[in-house]
Amino acid sequence: MRYIHVVAAVIVNPAGEVLLALRPKDKHQGGLWEFPGGKVEPGEAALAALKRELYEELGINVTQARPLIQVRHCYPDKSVMLDVWRVDRFEGDAHGREGQVVEWVVPEQLPLRPFPAANQPIVTAARLPECYLITPEPTQQDQFLQQLTEALEAGIRLVQLRAKGWAEHDYRSLAVAAQALCQRYKARLLLNATPQCAIEVGAAGVHLSSQRLLALQARPSGYEPSSGRWLAASCHNAAELQHAVQIGVDFVVLSPVKPTRSHPGVAALGLAQMQVLMADVPIPVYALGGMGRDDLETVFSHGGQGIAAIRGLWPAAH
Repeated sequence: MRYIHVVAAVIVNPAGEVLLALRPKDKHQGGLWEFPGGKVEPGEAALAALKRELYEELGINVTQARPLIQVRHCYPDKSVMLDVWRVDRFEGDAHGREGQVVEWVVPEQLPLRPFPAANQPIVTAARLPECYLITPEPTQQDQFLQQLTEALEAGIRLVQLRAKGWAEHDYRSLAVAAQALCQRYKARLLLNATPQCAIEVGAAGVHLSSQRLLALQARPSGYEPSSGRWLAASCHNAAELQHAVQIGVDFVVLSPVKPTRSHPGVAALGLAQMQVLMADVPIPVYALGGMGRDDLETVFSHGGQGIAAIRGLWPAAH
């Protein structure tokens, strides 16, 4: 299948807002909002195309950009491969040089705008942070919450509460306390529990284990896109990734990318294989397993959303 190679940009200003452009009515997918960009010319590098398109369309010069996500999508009349970059620094005042309407939007408002279908994974990627903290098995609640507070103060904004050894009642109690903390720091908490438990606690969503993922045949009730709840999952191979896409998971963690002390007998995928597995997966993917902040740039260059980690992101006990 021949895909039209298109670059698109999630342009973020110092206030954290994202720039959108309104497609003219007479164009393909006209009247919908989009992330600015355009076609890559034959022989042109993606980053060079991105810089050219953003200058032509918006009058800005890109000074800092990194890969964010690649999305392949087939419309009835064409197939596109969206090569999406995150632009954090630029020079100039962004405006519609071709007469198009442009608008700065806070990330939380992105799901409320009508986008072409191919843009939906970009909406998710634009709202997700680069680091996803998975909590270690708690031993004592007060100490656990203190360490979670330190992680939030250090900038963590997406947390998975994992406490597999805790009884359901105790886990719910811990989840309620963790949710209150995350709300205070404007972070999002996902529960590694049943989808219903996350709804009852008021968490931002649920993180499915691979076993729970494979047991589902559709997106769970209460997790419709309009609900605003995240549906995430753990994956380890191509079959699990494809099942996640099939039921409409918002994002996944893929593991283990590197060897880990917690799973010494499990073969690591490696970054190259991670990239291969992600090629046909139109949702954001976090790399998990032996990951730390020092791995971020490498993960970005291989197409990952960022890193997921326990030891690499959890504060040490005092």
